[in-house]
Amino acid sequence: MHCMSRNLDITLLRTFVAVADHGSMTAGGNALHLTQSAVSQQIARLEALSGVLFFREKRTLRLTPGGERLLGKARHLIILNDELWAEMTEGPLEGVIRLGAPYDLVGAWLPPVLKNFAAAHSQVDIRLICMSSPELLAATAAGTLDLALVEEPPGKSAGECLSVERLEWVGAKGGAAFLKRPLPVSMVAETCAFRTVVLQALRKKETTWKTLFESGSLDATQAMVRSDLAVSVLLASTIPGDLTILPFGENLPELPLFSVNLYHAKGQRSRVANELAQQIRDGLK
Repeated sequence: MHCMSRNLDITLLRTFVAVADHGSMTAGGNALHLTQSAVSQQIARLEALSGVLFFREKRTLRLTPGGERLLGKARHLIILNDELWAEMTEGPLEGVIRLGAPYDLVGAWLPPVLKNFAAAHSQVDIRLICMSSPELLAATAAGTLDLALVEEPPGKSAGECLSVERLEWVGAKGGAAFLKRPLPVSMVAETCAFRTVVLQALRKKETTWKTLFESGSLDATQAMVRSDLAVSVLLASTIPGDLTILPFGENLPELPLFSVNLYHAKGQRSRVANELAQQIRDGLK
């Protein structure tokens, strides 16, 4: 039996995402240049299809579980819609895109993505900024970055989750630094996203430790590890081939999972930002 096709109204999804991002119908409406009454009507139409999407709490709105499930898919549909519209109606991409990433992801994840993007969009000026994840979040919120890859513990996040993987202890091949007490640990910088959870794990296991050479340089940190002067931690996908994963157990505590999340600057997203974000997603498949 033939089933009649049904089409979602992208306008309703766009309004839903704006309200979810801003936490209120008034602020969401301002972002879309709509009145609060128009926003309320559009959310009501969407909820008639999907069920309740927001908990109403005094002056703020909070997503229901159903709203949280819909949010990611709604973002994806809006991006696809905007990309298709741009391809059909506009010319080649041009302008400046400011991408931020932690030091460890730059070498491991981004080279093929940026190479392919630059080849396809030669009129776009790509500016890559390396910072720790907390600094990247602040820069994105301030609008000095258009896109940022941020390492965070899994769970509720305002970003789009691209990957979840285990944080691993790493050391020199054949090295013995992991046996030393206090344990010599090199964490790149005091603002490193991994620092808090690593030190908490060491305290929980009652392992004595000392931090070495937090210079802000990933190369310098890895040189310390290669020299067997310290151990460090990295996401599994970013571990260089000449370092070894150290097993947790008697000498080292187990470390948690971490996610890599994609953040956009607030406000209207440019075609360039949307296209680079999609290339990053595609590059991780």
